[in-house]
Amino acid sequence: MSTRNRATAIALALSLGLVPALADSPNLGKPITESDVKNWDISVLPDGTNLPPGSGTPAQGEKIYAEKCVSCHGEGGKGGAVPAAGVLVGGLPLTNGIDTPKTIANYYAYPTTIFDWIKRAMPYTAPRSLSDDEVYSLVAYILSLNKLIGENDTMDAKTLPKVKMPNRDNFIMPYPDRI
Repeated sequence: MSTRNRATAIALALSLGLVPALADSPNLGKPITESDVKNWDISVLPDGTNLPPGSGTPAQGEKIYAEKCVSCHGEGGKGGAVPAAGVLVGGLPLTNGIDTPKTIANYYAYPTTIFDWIKRAMPYTAPRSLSDDEVYSLVAYILSLNKLIGENDTMDAKTLPKVKMPNRDNFIMPYPDRI
């Protein structure tokens, strides 16, 4: 047997011998429970599946936006001191070219995606700190700024998925049976 084959055989034998050792737990951490998983199972689907109870209006959202969002996204969602935060309002059609800034009005296919993103990641300095009512209110405010809902509309688990986004039909769904 050559030296290389012998080294390979030894490495294989050692690795196979270590498999039982890897199965032993170092007893770190604690077993997770269903409630532990539920706290992180916050994905909202395009059809509104998993939207929580609650509601909000654009007027309520405007107050929350002024307090928690304006420093990054600017007055009226038109961009602020943090360019990476993005512009939320307006935007030219994406057919103007690849460099066209993507906004709520010209890019997002589903309003539930906005809810999901705000709920899980905003505000940037304190993600997941907003109540469900605050998130509904912020979504309502942003949608109203983009003229996608009226100033007096209320967003909740029933009304939010019904909002028709302008770019909705311009996406190719890889798994249309999963919508």
